[in-house]
Amino acid sequence: MVKEGDAIPSVELVETTPGSKVNLATELKGKGLVIGVPAAFSPSCSATHIPGYVSSDKLKDAGQVFVVSVNDPFVMAAWGKTLDPTGKTGIRFLGDPSGEFTKQLDLSFDSASVFGQDRSKRYALVVENGKVKSAHVEPDNTGVNESAAEKVLASL
Repeated sequence: MVKEGDAIPSVELVETTPGSKVNLATELKGKGLVIGVPAAFSPSCSATHIPGYVSSDKLKDAGQVFVVSVNDPFVMAAWGKTLDPTGKTGIRFLGDPSGEFTKQLDLSFDSASVFGQDRSKRYALVVENGKVKSAHVEPDNTGVNESAAEKVLASL
């Protein structure tokens, strides 16, 4: 499982369309935050986890912020517009359609019975200069405790 000091994997993710590629290993400069969720539009992700970041005054101290899910770019774009309609937070919503980014972080789990395929554990990675500064991974894969906005942003 991803840990402090690990490099962000060099994997192409997608933003808004399949042709709009984003590689966090090169895109994330300085300090930032990568937030992983099991599924866009799922109850905890939409009602608690990501809204906690969107509404936090401390988000401005996080640097570049990315939300990643094993979803396609269209779902992630629609979800981003639902959670941050004006885009005022600057949070970018990225799809990991094949789950390769998630697998390279060793954060995938078997969720076929609920989501039809392996998905990402819920997590938040504080990143600095391409390396994980701290990893906040939910021990039960889907809870909202270790990766909650108030806990992660307080650690910055």
